Amino acid sequence: MLIRTTTDPLSLREVPNPENHPCVYDGDGDHGLEIYFEHEENRRIYLETKIETSIVLQGNDTDDYVAEG
Repeated sequence: MLIRTTTDPLSLREVPNPENHPCVYDGDGDHGLEIYFEHEENRRIYLETKIETSIVLQGNDTDDYVAEG
């Protein structure tokens, strides 16, 4: 599954025409996260930001899966 966000994580503004804006992709081609930015400066700042811990979320995307909770 590909998750695509067109809200710039720094400015929190919607990015119009994302195909014409800088992007960061993290994934293996079939599954990943695509983040679009208003401009290259925000993308650079985002990439330079160090995260102390990382969390790996796993889910089940089969057709018969029912979320509990």
